[in-house]
Amino acid sequence: MTQFEHIYKGIGNIALLIDPEKTTDPVAFRQLIDKAVFAGVDFFFVGGSTVTRNDIERVVRIIKTSCNIPVVLFPGASHQLSAEADALLFLNLISGRNPDFLIGHHVQCAEEVLASGIEVIPTGYILIDGGKLTSVAYVSQTTPIPREQVSIARQTAIAGHLMGQKALYFDAGSGALQPVPTSLIREIRETLPETPIIVGGGIRDLSTIESMKRAGANVIVIGNKIEEETDFLLDIRSFISARTT
Repeated sequence: MTQFEHIYKGIGNIALLIDPEKTTDPVAFRQLIDKAVFAGVDFFFVGGSTVTRNDIERVVRIIKTSCNIPVVLFPGASHQLSAEADALLFLNLISGRNPDFLIGHHVQCAEEVLASGIEVIPTGYILIDGGKLTSVAYVSQTTPIPREQVSIARQTAIAGHLMGQKALYFDAGSGALQPVPTSLIREIRETLPETPIIVGGGIRDLSTIESMKRAGANVIVIGNKIEEETDFLLDIRSFISARTT
C-alpha cells in the first residue's frame, strides 16, 4: 500500500509532527519515538519552517532505523528533503499568493525529487487563522483565511482539487490558539468526498481529535502538544485502540 492509499483509506489517522530543530537531545528524541510506537501512531511527519537539510536527513534516518512507522516529509522549503523518507507532501500553499510557495520552491527541487523515486503526494496547503501569528504565516508571508470564512476556504479547496491536488491540508499553524473548525472539515468532506483531508495546528485534547475524526478528517496532525507533554501519547493510544475496535 502506498502512503497516499494509507491516508485515503483511513479516517482519524494520527500523525506525529517532528520539527528537527526541537530534537537536539538524542536520548529524549529516541524516547519520544518509542512512545509514539507504543501509542501506535500512523505516521511521522517531518518538517518545519526554518529547518536545515542536514537536520531533516538526521531525523528521518533516526526514525527509519528505530521503527516501521512511515515517515512523510512536510517541507517548509525546497531543501527539506530526504530520499530515505517514505513519501513527500508536495505542498502548494494555495491559500496565499506568494509565488515562491506556489511554484518557486517546487521548481528548485523538481529534478531531485523526480530522480529520488520518493512517493510524491501533491497537496493543497491551506492556512486557517488559529488566533495568533504562526511561523509558517510569517515565513511564507501569507495571510491565513479567517476561521469564520468557511466559504473562502471551501472555494480555495475546490480550486486546489480542480488543479489536481490529490490531498488537502488545513493548518492553523504550530502553536495555534485554536484548531481548524470542525465545521470547516465537515463542509469540505461533504463537498469533496473523495479527497483526503489532513488537519493540524492547535490540537490539544482528545475531544478535538474525536470531533475531527467524526467530521471526516483522514489524518490529524499533533505537534506542540506532544512537545509540551509526551504523556499525551497515552491518550492517543487510547484513541487509536478505540478507533480500531
